[in-house]
Amino acid sequence: MKKILVTGGLGYIGSHTVVALQEAGYEVFIIDNLSNTSIDVLQGITEITNTPPKFERLDLRIKNDVVAFFQKHTNMDGIIHFAASKAVGESVENPLLYYENNINSLVYLLQECKAHNISNFIFSSSCTVYGEPDTLPIDEGAPIKQATSPYGNTKQISEEILKDVCHVSNLNAIALRYFNPIGAHASALIGELPVGVPQNLVPFITQTAAGVRKELSVFGDDYDTPDGSCIRDYIHVVDLARAHVKAVERLIKAENSAKFRVFNIGTGKGNSVLEVIAAFEEVTGEKLNYKIVDRRPGDVVAVFADTKKANEELGWKAAHDLKEGLASSWKWEKKVRGI
Repeated sequence: MKKILVTGGLGYIGSHTVVALQEAGYEVFIIDNLSNTSIDVLQGITEITNTPPKFERLDLRIKNDVVAFFQKHTNMDGIIHFAASKAVGESVENPLLYYENNINSLVYLLQECKAHNISNFIFSSSCTVYGEPDTLPIDEGAPIKQATSPYGNTKQISEEILKDVCHVSNLNAIALRYFNPIGAHASALIGELPVGVPQNLVPFITQTAAGVRKELSVFGDDYDTPDGSCIRDYIHVVDLARAHVKAVERLIKAENSAKFRVFNIGTGKGNSVLEVIAAFEEVTGEKLNYKIVDRRPGDVVAVFADTKKANEELGWKAAHDLKEGLASSWKWEKKVRGI
């Protein structure tokens, strides 16, 4: 049984990927500092898979702790690196936190890959590397624009670090550039549960519908889009998790056509914020209290993926649509709130 280390494995995307890996027959070891999640997620994963993953609480910013971990656990077949701060708005307000957390943790992991001859690495990247795109949909050959936020910049820098390390070592890496993950596992045993005020649209929608938040703010209705609100590509987290399993298989079978590869992971379809609100109201029957407010610093107008490369080379394609993602998010929120 191949052993995969998943950093940030109790987070939103990480936990769903752990489930997908275990269901595909991998042994999973999770490290997480629990800064944006709860230890209860471990129980949810175990209930879904009937297999408790190994877990250690660890802050990847503390180099000595990272070194000590790999001295104890030397036989990893691959690493999927999720652990990072991820909110665009927060990164604008607190850039040093993002550079410390997102860059240092990657460097320390890669140093241990070199020390312990771990050659398979999957990086949690983002469509933010494209900045404000020239054309839509965006394919992997689109230029990497100057980042519009420190968060986006950390993803660009991280990809450059990986490319440089792959060039001079035995490391083989895949960067999956996510678009906007939504949804929850069908069991409603795991889902998106941010600590504090949500930074992403869908959990803010569900918390507003549940009465946790008074109202939802729509950041701008004067963008150059059909209804004036920003457009994003909303990918179901279960589909996103499956993409990581495909990437792991590709690396372990030594099928990477180059030492460093990037793939867009999205649906190929864009939806505006106002369309998402309308779709949520339709599938749930809940009326949302929302208001239009000023634009938010760091936001781009419209982003959605060209997924041809992932479809053809990874053998992966999104199977769930926007409404399915929103329905599962609401099911999860209701379970969390006891509604």
